[in-house]
Amino acid sequence: MDFNVKKLASGAGLFFTRAVQYTGEKLGQAEKTELDAHFENLMSRADCTKNWTEKIYRQTEILLQPNPSARIEEFLYEKFDMKAPSRDTNSELLGQYMEGAAQEFGPGTPYGNTLMIVGDYEKRLGAAEREFIQTSAISFLTPLRNFLDGDWRTISKERRLLENLRLDLDACKARLKKAKMAEAKAVCEGEAPDFNETRPRNYVLSASASALWTEEVEKAEQDLRLAQTEFDRQAEVTRLLLEGISSTQVNHLRCLHEFVEAQAAYYKQCHLHMQELQKELGRLPNAFTLNSTHSVVHPDSAAEGGSSSPVDTDTLKIEEVQAPATGTRKAKVLYDYDAADSSELSLLADELITVYTVPGMDSDWLIGERGNQKGKVPVTYLELLS
Repeated sequence: MDFNVKKLASGAGLFFTRAVQYTGEKLGQAEKTELDAHFENLMSRADCTKNWTEKIYRQTEILLQPNPSARIEEFLYEKFDMKAPSRDTNSELLGQYMEGAAQEFGPGTPYGNTLMIVGDYEKRLGAAEREFIQTSAISFLTPLRNFLDGDWRTISKERRLLENLRLDLDACKARLKKAKMAEAKAVCEGEAPDFNETRPRNYVLSASASALWTEEVEKAEQDLRLAQTEFDRQAEVTRLLLEGISSTQVNHLRCLHEFVEAQAAYYKQCHLHMQELQKELGRLPNAFTLNSTHSVVHPDSAAEGGSSSPVDTDTLKIEEVQAPATGTRKAKVLYDYDAADSSELSLLADELITVYTVPGMDSDWLIGERGNQKGKVPVTYLELLS
């Protein structure tokens, strides 16, 4: 117990001495050993890498898991080395709710059937999102976290040790400077030295003042050489770690490419799912559209030919459709589209086509023309130009 108390008191005294020395450096009252410009640049680059890596890591976590409660739960499971329970994505939950509603409304009804189809595709989107999250966590988040929790902690530890050795080195320089000044004063004035300034009180005077100061200078020079050696050794260790930041950035660059590839694959898969869903919905009988566009025509007026019934898009003969004299517009195709049947027109992204509508046609479709080709095209794939 006595040893522990002494060790604690010695550590506290050293801490206080370094705090006073550090404060003196900040106030310009004490000399400070400056590191070379290259070393300073390495430390600045390392700090910059750490700060931005931390920000990118946190924001990527938010991107992959927007729910803060879920992130805290996953953090706790990881800290306690427990496997986190599987959690459905929002798209998967939406798909489950849609399928549940379809069962209640009746899968045979138009609304229930559509809910069942959309719910299935929402679950596919959720599965793609889950795969993207898992891939990104392994290929991108894990390397960033390993750097912050591993390499950067080692670098920080060695830098703190280097700073302490620098303070010790500067203290030795100050002690040597003070001893030389006292030695010169003693030689000039022949005064007895005040050893309370540079050596312990129990120091025994055994020679003349100048001889004692010479011995004190030699001891201070020896301590300085030792401190300089330890400082140089630690500076080299720290320098090697800081230069390793370059390889760390190369590794993070590779991980970034993998993250982008995973993100591109995820969005491509989502786009394909939505294209398939649109095609499948386009093949369904649209009861709402039929009800909204259907108009009752009196038999007598129909027989007299005084008016014509709306065009039925399901039985529309494309070759018989003629472009109106006015009302045609240019449109830019946003996405590729494959025609489902002979009545539709396949589209290529970024091409320009002429579009128009015919009376009674479903508002989600237009007639598109490209040269001699003609067919129905979905409005959602187009950007109408003025």
